[in-house]
Amino acid sequence: MHDRARIHVQAGAGGDGCLSFRREAHVPKGGPDGGDGGRGGDIVLICDESLRDLAFYRRSSHFKARRGGHGQGALRHGADGETLELRVPPGTEAVLERDGARHDLVRHGQRAVVARGGPGGRGNKRFAGPTHQAPRFAERGLSGDETWVSLQLKLLADVGLIGLPNAGKSSLLARLTRAQPKVADYPFTTLQPVLGTLDGEQRQLVIADIPGLIEGASSGAGLGHEFLAHVERTRLLVHVLDLSPLDGSDPVTNHATVEHELERHDPRLAALPRILALSKGDLVDEPRRVAARAEWAARLGPDVPVIVTSSVSRLGLDELAAELLRRVPSLPETQAVPAGEAELDVELAEHRVFRPAARRSYTVRRTGDGSFAVTGVGIDRLVARYDLDNEEALAHLERRLRGIGVLHALEAEGFRAGDEVDIAGVVFDLDPDI
Repeated sequence: MHDRARIHVQAGAGGDGCLSFRREAHVPKGGPDGGDGGRGGDIVLICDESLRDLAFYRRSSHFKARRGGHGQGALRHGADGETLELRVPPGTEAVLERDGARHDLVRHGQRAVVARGGPGGRGNKRFAGPTHQAPRFAERGLSGDETWVSLQLKLLADVGLIGLPNAGKSSLLARLTRAQPKVADYPFTTLQPVLGTLDGEQRQLVIADIPGLIEGASSGAGLGHEFLAHVERTRLLVHVLDLSPLDGSDPVTNHATVEHELERHDPRLAALPRILALSKGDLVDEPRRVAARAEWAARLGPDVPVIVTSSVSRLGLDELAAELLRRVPSLPETQAVPAGEAELDVELAEHRVFRPAARRSYTVRRTGDGSFAVTGVGIDRLVARYDLDNEEALAHLERRLRGIGVLHALEAEGFRAGDEVDIAGVVFDLDPDI
């Protein structure tokens, strides 16, 4: 199972606006009729319950949406670029490296826009007015968003089996469900999470066998981060603890090691409901099983049921299954549909989106040689819209810079007429008094 992938997405660029004038018989000076460019195509992640892992994105990692069409004369607008849809399995978390935004896709049909297409440029018809009736410039389309996206699949299991390597988790899953995990008498036989379904009379539970955790897993030791990620979505944990480890280690120490790593990885995991399954009960006699159960029950308190199990003799398995069906809530809170929001295509209502605070679109600073520089993504995109060799376009751009406060910000830094200003790599000769 491929549970991690890193893909590069590039949304489509917007189409250029058109510079055009009407040319008809007996109309020697027709007005402007340049159409707008189309918007570039978006790239959207869609949650698809028919998928189970991210194997497709290990084979293909670069995706590019189509650009928008260019505007044409006679007010013909360019077509919008087609949206590129990328399907991912439920439980996928997407992290955009561009700004750190996170999209959590857990329900079928949820959508997350990870790269927005660039806006199309406006044709010269858009700039016509009472005082400027024949504008001889148009806007260029802008490039779409481009970023790397880290995809991580976190299993949507109801119950997670945790414990040290070779504690008996795979054997327990095989006897509780119809899953067929690899079982052997050496540690780390399970190298990837395995899912199984526990059938009850009125409901089913999905149980995940999480590969064995070791000391230091929360810091990345072994495959710690990859393993621990899969228990984040579970609603109940079964800590499988070997009653008589073959290596002679202390069960109390083993239990504390796993619990410590879980808490270090995510404190929320420490608050999840627990069941302690004392495994391999067939290897010890009855008095020792009874004493061990009583000892652990006293140590963990009444909130943590303690059950002695054996995958060989099925000791305690029926009791464990009944306890799982009783303790796991019928409906997880994260999947409850808010009143009035039953539609699955509501982007922000159906999944969590975490986005950092927006930053100012430009900054103004004085350089070492006495000139000034204006930098910022917003300014770069504004300058990119216009052909600076076109005098009308340049005059329009200067009006835009004045309107968004750039000249005021320059004056606040000590700018005077005649000083050079570098804006998005272009040197301007601005006069604040005009």
